[in-house]
Amino acid sequence: MKKNRIKVIPAKKGETNRVFARPATLRDIDNHYCAGCGHGIIHRLICEVIDELGIREKVIAIAPVGCAVIAYDYWDFDVTEAPHGRTPAVATGIKRTRPNNIVFTYQGDGDLAAIGTAETIHAANRGENITIIFVNNGVYGMTGGQMAPTTLAGQKTATTIYGRSLRREGYPIRMLEILAPLPGARYLERVSVHSAHETLRAKRAIMKAFKTQVDGKGFSMVEVLSMCPTYWGMSAIKAAERIRSDVATFYPLGVVKTY
Repeated sequence: MKKNRIKVIPAKKGETNRVFARPATLRDIDNHYCAGCGHGIIHRLICEVIDELGIREKVIAIAPVGCAVIAYDYWDFDVTEAPHGRTPAVATGIKRTRPNNIVFTYQGDGDLAAIGTAETIHAANRGENITIIFVNNGVYGMTGGQMAPTTLAGQKTATTIYGRSLRREGYPIRMLEILAPLPGARYLERVSVHSAHETLRAKRAIMKAFKTQVDGKGFSMVEVLSMCPTYWGMSAIKAAERIRSDVATFYPLGVVKTY
């Protein structure tokens, strides 16, 4: 497949050519995410990958419980919903009954790493040929900014007003490192969307994860470090800088495992 870094959109009469446009699978509507949130960026990257792979009519996504609970309002392809944390189980059932479809889940840290820990681990251990996009912003965003499994030590949240205590609440969970020893987990990578450079890397990782499934290689997951300025209590610019200086220090970016 030929790769074009810049896509030129032919101009209509009276317009100039455009070099950037909305992906075909991303609906032209306003979203509900807070200013500076990474979800909108990640939504777009997924749509760009689906368009470039030409798999729109084969994709089935599973929406989570969390900030992205209404992702189906923004994506113009088939999306269903799952009870909180059961997203990989629903994906497994769909993929096994419709093996020719491309099935992926889109999950936050509470959905995947708290109530859905068992479903995630067992889907990876079985080597289910599905893809998971795991958005890690370190808090429960939809319900008020409480501590999540991925909240950093010392981080203040609605339920850790003095900062997360390792003695009291334990250590943040690195899900990719937990899954890496499992033979069924074939491709695991951690990326971020805090800068233009890292966003391009994130798109490449999502592309590799989908190709892993298209090629029938087995379980793939991309963890995306994302900003939450609202519940981090800072500006969008400072939230992006925090990922670089703090979050990515504990959650190092890069490929954790590849086939």
